[in-house]
Amino acid sequence: MRELELIYEGKSKQIFKTDSSDRVVIRFKDDTSAFYNIKRATIANKGRLTCDISSMVLEYLNCHNINTHFIERVGDDGQLCRVVEHVPVEVIVRNVVAGSMAKRLGMDEGIVPKNTIFDLVLRRSDLGDPLINDHHAVAMGLLSYDELAKMYEMSAAINKHLVELFDKAGITVVDFKIEFGRAADGTLVLADELSPDTCRLWDKATGERMDKDRFRRDLGRVRETYEEVAERLHNALK
Repeated sequence: MRELELIYEGKSKQIFKTDSSDRVVIRFKDDTSAFYNIKRATIANKGRLTCDISSMVLEYLNCHNINTHFIERVGDDGQLCRVVEHVPVEVIVRNVVAGSMAKRLGMDEGIVPKNTIFDLVLRRSDLGDPLINDHHAVAMGLLSYDELAKMYEMSAAINKHLVELFDKAGITVVDFKIEFGRAADGTLVLADELSPDTCRLWDKATGERMDKDRFRRDLGRVRETYEEVAERLHNALK
C-alpha cells in the first residue's frame, strides 16, 4: 500500500491518503501543545514514542475484542488505520479526580470516586470544548441514544482493559479521553490514540506524573517519561 498526499494536519498528527480508499496513514509529530495551542514545543522523538505507545495499546484492545481504527504500525512514527466518519464528541473516562474535574468541582486531586465517571464533551475548540449531556448530543443530531449507549459500553470496556494493562506496568490510569468514528457499515469504533498525550498516568509507587502534565505544568523530563512508559508497556506485554 502506497502512502500518498497529506490530507489533514493537526497539532500533533498528520493524515495521509493511501492508494486504498478505505485506509489512511496517520503520522505522529514531535510537536506538543497545551491550553488550546497557547503553549507549544517540539520534543525530539516524541512522535515515535507516542506512536509506539498508542500502537501497543490499540493492538492490545483489538486483541480483546474492542473495535478500533488501528490496523498496523507503519515505520517509526506511523499507523495504518481504517477510514471512519468521526463523531464530533469525545468521552473522558475518569477513575481518579484530577485536572479540569478537580478545578471545576472544587475537589482535591487524587480522590478515588465511588464510581467511574464518564464526561461527554463537544469537540469545538472555539467554544472551549464544552461538557454536554446525552440529550444535547441527540438534539444536535450528533448521535442516537443507541449509539450513545454503545459508546459508553465501549468506553467502560476500554477502561477495564487499560487499567489491567497499565497495572501490570506499575501505572495508574487516572483518566483518559477518547474519540469514536463510524465505520463503513455504521458501527462505532475507537478512532483515537491512547498515549500519555491523551491519558493521565501516575506511577503507582511514587505518584509521579507520567503524561502530558509534565509539559503542561513545566515538570520537565517529558521525553524521558514517555520513554519509560513505552518501556514499561513493552515489558508488561511480554
